[in-house]
Formats: sequence, C-alpha cells, structure tokens
Amino acid sequence: MAVTSSKGFTLIEILVVIAIIGILAAIAIPQFSAYRKKAYNASAITDIRSGATAQEAYYVVNGRYAGSLENLTKAPDFGTSPFVTMIVDADQGSYTLRAFHSSGNKTYVLVGPGGSITSE
Repeated sequence: MAVTSSKGFTLIEILVVIAIIGILAAIAIPQFSAYRKKAYNASAITDIRSGATAQEAYYVVNGRYAGSLENLTKAPDFGTSPFVTMIVDADQGSYTLRAFHSSGNKTYVLVGPGGSITSE
C-alpha cells in the first residue's frame, strides 16, 4: 500500500483565512480613518496655539492684536500647517482665531487673550 502525501491547503482552509482577513480589515479600516481625522484635527489645534503665541508677540511689538492672517504671519516662527485654514479677527484688546483642516471634521476657536480652545 502506497502512502500519498499531499502538500498544500484545502479550499476550505483558504476560504477561512480569507474570511478572517476580511473581518479584520472591516474592523481596522474605520479605526484607521478615525485616527487620521484625529491627526488632522490635532494639526488645527496646534496651529491655533501657535497663532495665540504669535498674537501675543504681535501685541508686544505693536500695542494691538493682528487683525489679519497676513499681519500675523509676520511674527517670527509662525506659519500654518499644510491644508489648515486659519481665520483671524481682532480689535485693540482681543482676538478670535478659528482653524480647521481641510480633511478634519471640526473647527476650533480660541478667543483671547487667555481663552481656551473650543470646537464648533
């Protein structure tokens, strides 16, 4: 009697592995997307914090807050991250900064001086 040795996987084993990979992908892809949104939103928050620092530096030099992003970007070491839009509004004694990332899902606002960052 000859013993035959077969090497390889059966069709059922391959289908089970493909099904498991599909289930893992269905779980992982939405989580990955959520992490990307958080990272995009974090870049907007970072830009708002940098903008607040730049506003205070502008105030020290000029005695008022910058009313536009163009004036604010003249401050040393300030610039927005790629794909982050910042809107600057200011008067003599206060300012409002709004920032959002084009791929994020939140807009963040800081009313200063001394305010905290909130989301709209």
